[in-house]
Amino acid sequence: MKILVINGHKYYWYSTGRLNRVLFEHIVNTLCNTHDVMTTIVEQGYRVEQEIEKYVWADAIIYQNPLNWFSVPWILKKYFDEVFKNGIFFKNNEKYGEGGLLNGKKYMFSLTCASAESEFSKSKGFYDLRSIDDIYISEHKMHEFCGMEKIDTFCAYNVMKDPQTERNKDKLKFHLNKYFK
Repeated sequence: MKILVINGHKYYWYSTGRLNRVLFEHIVNTLCNTHDVMTTIVEQGYRVEQEIEKYVWADAIIYQNPLNWFSVPWILKKYFDEVFKNGIFFKNNEKYGEGGLLNGKKYMFSLTCASAESEFSKSKGFYDLRSIDDIYISEHKMHEFCGMEKIDTFCAYNVMKDPQTERNKDKLKFHLNKYFK
């Protein structure tokens, strides 16, 4: 399988993103022995045409990034706006949402989140019983619009207060092994 792994974190002095960097490297190291792997670190820059070629090449795309203001970091949104081109990723179709051109390709989000997992699973929690995928619905719909199939999302929770780096690496490896044998 050919896999494109994208680090979509925007690093700041106050948000060093250490766990995102570690998980990105962990994904690459876990998969590179059994699969063909290419990478993009959005913050380091990219050429749109090369990124399009990577998507065309890949069977699956894995994004590593934080949940940032209930969405992707702005730098990753900018990347999507520049790379997801009409005529390559999708086409205008008579029925809205059925013009995806990346059929047969899969995608997965590997996320870090500052809130505790319990905030998603209790009725009086901040997210009112919404899942991480409910929060990420626009990103999932964007990929569905392009014809891609979702692989279950991985999320490391409570990473600001208790990153549990080794535990999250183990959980992520288990998750990857489930889908990328």
